[in-house]
Amino acid sequence: MGLSCRVYQKGRYDKKISDKMIDGILVVNKPTGISSAGVVARVKKILKAKRVGHTGTLDPFATGILICCLNRATRLASLLVQGKKRYEAVLRLGVRTDTQDLTGEVISVERNISFKESEIYSAFERFRGKILQTPPPFSALKHRGVPLYKLARKGSYVEKPPRTVFIYESNILEIALPDIRFEVLCSHGTYVRALCADIGDALGCGGHLAGLCRTENAGFTLKDSSTLEEIEELASKDRIEERIINMGDALKEVSAVFANEWLAQKIRHGQPIFKRELNIKDGIDHLWIKIVDSDNNLIAVLDRDTRRGACYKYVCVFPDIMNKKKGGFKSGLGRK
Repeated sequence: MGLSCRVYQKGRYDKKISDKMIDGILVVNKPTGISSAGVVARVKKILKAKRVGHTGTLDPFATGILICCLNRATRLASLLVQGKKRYEAVLRLGVRTDTQDLTGEVISVERNISFKESEIYSAFERFRGKILQTPPPFSALKHRGVPLYKLARKGSYVEKPPRTVFIYESNILEIALPDIRFEVLCSHGTYVRALCADIGDALGCGGHLAGLCRTENAGFTLKDSSTLEEIEELASKDRIEERIINMGDALKEVSAVFANEWLAQKIRHGQPIFKRELNIKDGIDHLWIKIVDSDNNLIAVLDRDTRRGACYKYVCVFPDIMNKKKGGFKSGLGRK
């Protein structure tokens, strides 16, 4: 049992791409055999971008969605990273590794893994909803400024306290022991390899993550993604903008408010924005609000400051867009 994946191979691209700066996000279908940082470096080189960042690391063996934020859109990365993530994964029972995945050293083997399906489904049921999860010792979390995986490679294992994460869905797709292929929709900060290890421990035999593909992130799916080869081809033909998602559409799970000149003027001068001014209905709890113009260009993102009641604080503002649109806003407010 395994997951379908693409293997990364270095390629060439025509340097014909336009030199104009492109802002927005590019959803990359990451292949196996390359790190997330490697994908970012490749995209930056292909697009000649000044800045590129991603919204959630995928290990080199993993495949699937890696959202790359381009230029000014890098300011949205901290928001996009908090979106829900969906994965298709393979849990291999009976083998524990020090990294909790297929890349680690085997630390124990259990031969007796003849479980009934009801036992397996019951184990998965224990890890749904709000759960406490201990981050793996091989992770990018830091201890005194040093990533845990660097300490672990030197034999110094640091255990972080358990954190609350949320498993919205987990569905078993196939059982072919010792492998179990399943799908999971989880919150930001969830480690699927830790989930695999915990389910294996719950069954009493241990287990590790043997395959992983991210199929959804912050509302974007594999249908929205492009391979590195496709990106190279489009860039060579100066058509990459066909795959760039506008910043106004990047935050798919965030409600939008259309700005008129009055609202744009308040934002331009950094004045407080109140809930009553945005035509937000009572009973709807908005963590973030995106302000867009009549062309769906992102002007600002606001965050509700609960300490100040109905007042929103600024997360990010794009004043150059406002300056270009000055005098050209719609005459009223509206929710999208």
